[in-house]
Amino acid sequence: MFERMRASYRRLIFVGLAVAVLSFSLILSKPTPALEDVIPVKAHPLPMPLAEWQDQTQSGDYFDQIEAPKVGHLIWSEFPIQVYIEKPAPNQALNWYRDVLSAVEEWKSYLPLRIVEDSNVANIQIFRRRPPLEPGNLRASSAETRYQVFVHELEDGTQMLSHRFIIWLSPTQTGKYITSAARHEFGHALGIWGHSPTQTDVMYFAQVREPPPISPRDINTLKRIYSQPTRLGWRVASKNR
Repeated sequence: MFERMRASYRRLIFVGLAVAVLSFSLILSKPTPALEDVIPVKAHPLPMPLAEWQDQTQSGDYFDQIEAPKVGHLIWSEFPIQVYIEKPAPNQALNWYRDVLSAVEEWKSYLPLRIVEDSNVANIQIFRRRPPLEPGNLRASSAETRYQVFVHELEDGTQMLSHRFIIWLSPTQTGKYITSAARHEFGHALGIWGHSPTQTDVMYFAQVREPPPISPRDINTLKRIYSQPTRLGWRVASKNR
């Protein structure tokens, strides 16, 4: 029997364009003891090349705007992160895949990523589809990111707390706006579960006329997130221990 818990963050609209609604699902395979009793909360080693990142501009960050769910920050600890990008049918939106791939690979300078062809093995799935409507809300967003947390059984029979992300990007967005949306949503999927109050950051809470590149503040925030303790990526304690 599955337990499901879901929360959603407010939708923000700027110049007539909807931006991401953050929501999540918590899924456990069966009723379990309190997380703190069975899963340790510890920091993982900083991944390369994020560990080598140094901000020469001393631009600061927006870490105080980041949400940390009960399981801890949404940190990846096994690399490379497996990413699936839906490929439209032949002769249909051929530029879409190229634009989204370009946005994803911008983050590759900071965290190891690998593009995969099988969505079933992906840690992050990206689809060219309109985001599903929320119950009772008839206004669709142009991009949305959700995650699931689950207990994953390893080859040695032990269990680990894991997570996966899914991103929906509306087919109605084109050009620099689809690249901007993909870049922003992928930032959420890498663990930046919140928004920047500054327009020059990729993770600014609204879409702007001239989308910015990934900023030092974005990476400073990402590095601080990956320095935090989390329960994700750690093994569930055995009852016999």
